[in-house]
Amino acid sequence: RGVLVVSDPNSVYAAATGTNEIVVIDEKTLKEVARIPGGVFPDGMAYAPDAHKLYVSDQSGKTETVIDTRTNKRIATISLGGEAGNSQYDPVSKHVFVNIQTRGELAEIDTHNDTVVARYPLSVACRNHGLLIEPSQRLAFIACEDNAKLLVVDMKSMKVVLSESVGEDPDVLAFDDALHLLYVASESGIVSIFKEQG
Repeated sequence: RGVLVVSDPNSVYAAATGTNEIVVIDEKTLKEVARIPGGVFPDGMAYAPDAHKLYVSDQSGKTETVIDTRTNKRIATISLGGEAGNSQYDPVSKHVFVNIQTRGELAEIDTHNDTVVARYPLSVACRNHGLLIEPSQRLAFIACEDNAKLLVVDMKSMKVVLSESVGEDPDVLAFDDALHLLYVASESGIVSIFKEQG
């Protein structure tokens, strides 16, 4: 389900939900180099470069799996208390944020000690799954599966400041830094595009 390229150590990490593992592939040779236990249903991933750690959302296991990318070993499992949506690294705070979709929360994880340091309730209950952080404007974009909404969170106040409609079952988000365009891909087959202004 999830795929993430990590430039140091030039590896591709893929969440294999069929075997509940994280598969590590050498980016140069495209050979499989390791398999790491990923919990019950590994999904989205985030990489914290300063800590050399990969954070994997274990959706059904209600945890975040932490992997040391230098050794490709699982080093921690963080209990979230609810189903994990996608995870994202914030280069400003150097923390990882993860949607807790069954609690309507955004959790903040300290990457140095692998603990949840804050939980931010969302003002809209929506099964928040997709997540993308836009660090220059200090915004978090959250895709909501239940009501087909895109929430915009101001990361200074950690409050929802905007809600927009998207296609049904939104999941993956991508941001084009040069064009300031946000793409929201929905499992219903719709891609919604938003332009960031101001």
